[in-house]
Amino acid sequence: MQFSSDSSSYRLNPHLANNSVVCLMAPTASGKTALAYELYDTGRYELISVDSALIYRDMNIGTAKPTTAELVRYPHHLVDIIDPMQSYSVAEFVSDVARLIDRCHENGKIPLLVGGTMMYYMALIDGLSPVPDSDDDVRARVEQWRQDEGIEALYDYLGKVDPISHERLNATDTQRITRAVEVYLQTNIPISDWQQKPKKALARNPNQQWHALAVMPERSWLHKRIEQRLDIMWNDGLVTEVIGLLEQHPLTPNLPSMRCVGYRQVLEYLVHINHPIFEQPHLDKAQFYEAFAKVEAANVSRIKQDITTQARGQSSTLSGQTKALACQQMQNKALYATRQLAKRQYTWLRKLTQLADESDTVLNARTPSSRLSDEDKRMTHDITIKTFATMAQVRDYLY
Repeated sequence: MQFSSDSSSYRLNPHLANNSVVCLMAPTASGKTALAYELYDTGRYELISVDSALIYRDMNIGTAKPTTAELVRYPHHLVDIIDPMQSYSVAEFVSDVARLIDRCHENGKIPLLVGGTMMYYMALIDGLSPVPDSDDDVRARVEQWRQDEGIEALYDYLGKVDPISHERLNATDTQRITRAVEVYLQTNIPISDWQQKPKKALARNPNQQWHALAVMPERSWLHKRIEQRLDIMWNDGLVTEVIGLLEQHPLTPNLPSMRCVGYRQVLEYLVHINHPIFEQPHLDKAQFYEAFAKVEAANVSRIKQDITTQARGQSSTLSGQTKALACQQMQNKALYATRQLAKRQYTWLRKLTQLADESDTVLNARTPSSRLSDEDKRMTHDITIKTFATMAQVRDYLY
């Protein structure tokens, strides 16, 4: 969706006080960036990225990252802040956003939080449990344990020390299992116990007025946009970008960066065609092949047979056919995974928009509005949560 950059005929919403914080929440490929640019051009906003993929340097095509020229014209906080080898927790994100919001207000600007990582928004609006940050030494020990004995060993250990998390987590959820084990080893308290403690939400700051604007466009329209965006990514060289990342960094398939939609499917494709990149000495080839061992086993078998055929000097026609098939499957899987991501984003958005109703229901059941405490009044009045069907409706709301 395109918006005119000529905002001279519009008056900015007078209900947005100088201490406002605006969250532009919408699924992938829905047009958030275009509206964010227009709002930035009004001179009233600073942009803060709420995207768990844009944080990585060198990951540009598959994340639909703004171009270098766009980032110069429309500066974004929290873009290109870590390397693909590094991790970035939700708690770190919340801490960074708290600092940036204060800085924006000091600059006389309204922070515009824009992106599609709904878990980040939920942490800001609903709050985070007081789970402590990971200790570097503990993290290193757990990672070595995982490499030596596999994620199964960590999952079995979790069943002994934290049965609740063991039951809740999928046995293949490497990131969350590892985190749960780290927390227990560091604190001797299960992460499930930490998660039951009272939450503290940044959006409950009595000195700020939060506007959470959720856009949920029509599904068929969004699916077309997703397909178009993926076509652009393939044409722009997403596969080449991933190969370049593997050349530059000692990556593993279980890193958060390599679990991003699009990148995951390209890694699987490169494994299936037995790409020579995995022969690089800084890469653990076995980890990549084990990560996809249970996926499309028949395809892997065909590819290995094809390689053997070529080694005997026979026709390479099958190789071309096999690689074409693997490439098509990669694109189909990336499309499916992106649609599933959008589906999860809709679910998160519905959950977020229910927070205001839940707060009102609890407060109204507890006491008449005339008898609400100051804190209760802040909870109901200082967070505005609205739902829209199009970006144009959000535009009208903000002008």
